[in-house]
Amino acid sequence: MEIAKTPEIIYEDNHLLVVVKPRGIAVQKNETDSTDDLQSILKSYLKKKYDKPGNVFLGIVHRLDQPVGGVMVFAKTSKAASRLSDQIRQNIWKKCYLAVVDGIPKQKSGILEDYLVKNEATNEVFVSKKENPKAKFARLFYETLESKNGKSLLKITLETGRAHQIRVQLSSRGLPIVNDHKYNKNSKNISDIALWAYSLEIEHPVTKEKLVFSKEMPENIGI
Repeated sequence: MEIAKTPEIIYEDNHLLVVVKPRGIAVQKNETDSTDDLQSILKSYLKKKYDKPGNVFLGIVHRLDQPVGGVMVFAKTSKAASRLSDQIRQNIWKKCYLAVVDGIPKQKSGILEDYLVKNEATNEVFVSKKENPKAKFARLFYETLESKNGKSLLKITLETGRAHQIRVQLSSRGLPIVNDHKYNKNSKNISDIALWAYSLEIEHPVTKEKLVFSKEMPENIGI
């Protein structure tokens, strides 16, 4: 498990805090979990850096699964949080991931569309029929960057942001992500999941400037 007390800060101003989320750490504390979470660690960082009294605001506007690392944006004000959330609803954000999968896609690139349902009791997501009242539409675009030794490196662009979306959509097509212990039945390695939030394009919540943040996938989870 790769947990850093002080995550790498990519960008910071009065409204935004952009970091590289370490793999293996939850974004937000679970009521039953006593381990550190990313939000709490970053709040401590802000409190110390700016010598802030009392509670520090740090809004979560999107999430990454606990095993997944990569670029993540937090809001430092409630106004920024609201505006960033609106951008997500308006599909303004562009999120790209890198994933190493078991198998080679039949088509080098394509669009995957499904209806997904989450089982809250088991924290698992599965592909369902459109008619299921709990089903949510999911779409992503993928491109095969490299294939060797029965594995492939994919670049994935999300159009929707459903829970476990990339992991479930790929697994359902016989392309499970390497070391995904939840959706890859052949996963025996204790290493980290080979899924990385590579880049994120947003609109600054105040200046409206287009901002692009990126971080290369660590070599030890490459193909």
